[in-house]
Amino acid sequence: MSADRRLKRPISAFQDFLNQEASGGYVLMAAAAVALVVANSPLAGSYFAMLDVKLGFAVGPIALYETVLHWINDGLMALFFLLVGLEIKREVLDGELSRPSRVVLPGLAALGGVVAPALIYIAFNAGDPQAARGWAIPAATDIAFALGVLALAGDRVPSSLKIVLTALAVLDDLAAILIIAVFYTAELHLTALAAAGAALAVLVVMGRLKVRRLSPYLLVGLALWWFVLESGVHATLAGVALAMTIPLDRTPSRRDADSHKTSPAHRLEHWLHRPVAFLVVPIFGFANAGLSFDGMSADMLTDPVLLGIALGLFVGKPLGVFLTALLVIRLGWADMPRHASTGQIFAVSVICGIGFTMSLFVGNLAFTTPDLLAETKAGVFAGSLASAFVGLTLLRIFKPESPPAHAA
Repeated sequence: MSADRRLKRPISAFQDFLNQEASGGYVLMAAAAVALVVANSPLAGSYFAMLDVKLGFAVGPIALYETVLHWINDGLMALFFLLVGLEIKREVLDGELSRPSRVVLPGLAALGGVVAPALIYIAFNAGDPQAARGWAIPAATDIAFALGVLALAGDRVPSSLKIVLTALAVLDDLAAILIIAVFYTAELHLTALAAAGAALAVLVVMGRLKVRRLSPYLLVGLALWWFVLESGVHATLAGVALAMTIPLDRTPSRRDADSHKTSPAHRLEHWLHRPVAFLVVPIFGFANAGLSFDGMSADMLTDPVLLGIALGLFVGKPLGVFLTALLVIRLGWADMPRHASTGQIFAVSVICGIGFTMSLFVGNLAFTTPDLLAETKAGVFAGSLASAFVGLTLLRIFKPESPPAHAA
């Protein structure tokens, strides 16, 4: 095949996913950095006041007025969770998680990466029931941030290891969704919950009938979001529920790079990727990463919440992921990722400690007091930045077993 023809080959769906997630990670980093600067500048008062402004609407008996921050976290982030749901569905039905042999390594490693940081957090905060509610904060990996850092290592990272990290992060998101649904659900309102169930039933029937147009799903999905919001279950979970009902056609051939043009789920995922990666998540990062250093002291560095989160991400996450992955490989339950060395697996396990977006999101569900929220932000920043810096440094030190056959 000539060089010209190789250049003209359509980019694979997985490569496109990696590129967009990595680029979105850079934008998220920039948004978080800007939020930090603004929160510690003369604009800080305007920044925090803007987030507290109430916006809403009233249509007959229906009225909804919430702060800008609430609209971002419960409204815009529903689109993020819709995309996460679509990604999980695609990977399970038609992607890297569609074969049981490919699920074992990232699946068990993801489980270890949830349990270990949660245990470290609880070890620091078991004596404080309010603080203990944050046990799930260090349990999630930020896939965009992690892939953005991984991309900085270039072709030193084998494609097989990028696939494992992506699959692990997807399963990690699934665990976070289940944790939010089970442990961070407020008081339930049965009437609204029943209405949400009816809306979901309509979506399921539409999926069974193979409705191909997206607009009916989105309209009923909007109603589902409203009912879930009113029910006491976190509204963003409506996005995941909607994703599960939209039909997805399995790709008949791996050479079919345009499958997203025919399958409703593929089309919606393709349309959502850019606005979510480059708009929704950066807006969330800008709104939630503003940590003011005013009034902070050295004593805060020994606060159990901050330490539990930072060490959960930086120590617990890599230990849970790496030791579980190593055990699975040694037991013969899964193969070593092609061309990857043990050192590189450890480096990627450290990068899994970048928990920015989902960690901040869970922190907002776990805590409401300004002090605990500030400690959460500081812990997430410390743990995520340390994981990014050390993980990238280790990737530059540890080399692949042999040159990767395909640089992703």
